Amino acid sequence: MRNLSLAIVFAATTAFTQTVSAPVSAPTANTAQAPASAGSIATPTVSRTTKAVHYRLQGGSTKVDFHGTDLLEHATGEARVEGKKTHFLIDVKFQGMEDATKFGLEYLTYVLWAVSPQGRPVNLGEVTLEHGNAHLKATTDLQSFGMIVTAEPYFAVTAPGNMVVMESVAMSEAGTENIEAKYDLVSRGTYSSTNTHIQDAIFGIDTNTPLELFEARNAMRIARIAAGDKYAAFIISKAGQQLMQAESAYRQKQNKQAVEALAKETTETAEEARLMAVKQKAEDDAQAAAAAATAKARADAEAEAKRRAEAEAARVEAEKAKAEALRMKQEAEQAAAEAAQQKAEAEKARAEAIAEQQRLAEEKDKAQQAAQQAEKEKQQAEYEKQELRARLLQQLNSILATRDSARGLIANMSDVLFRSGSFELAPGARERLAKVSGIVLAYPTLHVTIEGHTDSVGSDEYNQQLSERRAQAVRDYFIQQGINAASVEAHGYGKKEPIASNDTPEGRQQNRRVELILSGEAIGTGEGEIPPQTASGSHQ
Repeated sequence: MRNLSLAIVFAATTAFTQTVSAPVSAPTANTAQAPASAGSIATPTVSRTTKAVHYRLQGGSTKVDFHGTDLLEHATGEARVEGKKTHFLIDVKFQGMEDATKFGLEYLTYVLWAVSPQGRPVNLGEVTLEHGNAHLKATTDLQSFGMIVTAEPYFAVTAPGNMVVMESVAMSEAGTENIEAKYDLVSRGTYSSTNTHIQDAIFGIDTNTPLELFEARNAMRIARIAAGDKYAAFIISKAGQQLMQAESAYRQKQNKQAVEALAKETTETAEEARLMAVKQKAEDDAQAAAAAATAKARADAEAEAKRRAEAEAARVEAEKAKAEALRMKQEAEQAAAEAAQQKAEAEKARAEAIAEQQRLAEEKDKAQQAAQQAEKEKQQAEYEKQELRARLLQQLNSILATRDSARGLIANMSDVLFRSGSFELAPGARERLAKVSGIVLAYPTLHVTIEGHTDSVGSDEYNQQLSERRAQAVRDYFIQQGINAASVEAHGYGKKEPIASNDTPEGRQQNRRVELILSGEAIGTGEGEIPPQTASGSHQ
């Protein structure tokens, strides 16, 4: 059904109009941007990638499947893309969808988008729910495109938000070609109702209120947050009049189609006002930036003039210094004459110096002998380190596959030593780790770094957590065996550092591993050395 079936709904028009007229600062997004001024709305963006398909004009009908994202996992869909002479017809059906308001009060509907390989999104139309299902027909001039569905505040938005709930699936049918399409999404919070006190007006209207009327109210709210009253006063005034007409038609219980048509006109006009306000504000910001640049250039010129004045002053000081140096030279010549007189005394001192040199030479010989002895002891210590390193390598290799590296001795625990998809140590792993801990306990100065890695299957967050927990499980076991906690550290790198291709089962198995790096002065490596790229790993 087209009516809004919500547990909470907006209040009467008067209360809503008073609410949205209050200025509000835009919520902070997770992208770098200049701070938003009061009454304006920031438009930070995030990037996303999907698969676009190259269709053929007059190429018949092509079936395209949709699947829900993590936001709407149970939603599915199917589209038919039919190539005409100059454009494409799209007939799409969706099932298992939920009301968009589950993602926040600012989300009232869904929109279907076509995304070109160049990242240009095109609004194909509003996805209207009927008991969780929807049916939409649209056309597009794009020949290569992917399709996404996003939750939006109203149907007339011109750029998709980052609440992507469904995506078209890459195809392998004959005559089609999959293309990578990277596109930008408006960050969540751009249309947020936070601080606009919508929560003060969410009761009092029956659930038969058309969704189009809610979208029109939301569009007006967002246009005003974007400073539409300042930058697009005429258009937003027109939108306000249209909203009043729609509200009046609804209160008078006029024809439902008439109310919906008036509400849609309001939404489109409000979006026009928002776009004009965003554009005008950007122009004002550019002018302000130009003025700032002019002021900076003026300040730079003044600084250059000051620098030249200081340089001239320095030149005058240099001339004074030159004259002073000449005076000092004359005094030096006079001092030289006096030095000649002192030469005789110096000769006497020379004889004493020769005797002193002989004494120093004897001390030097003693020092050289001591240095040779120290070098011999150093070489012996290095030999003992290498011998210990080789012995440890042999001992570890009898337990786990181990290799020598500049970082230390690296022992590899394969994925089979953990429960499948878990960080729980298998009995065989505990037995081997017990032997390794015995070796480490025998050499208290050794330091152990534990690094967890996964293959590329699964999400980044899942793999990162799995790698960290496996590494931590090994660290906890070592500490249980009596190894000093300060001598053991754990890191998780997820799928970021593969040692083989993830395209084959064998390669993925090699990538699913936990590595134990033994280092320390005793075997000739710095304790706990970690390459710079590992700094993002988990450190326990």
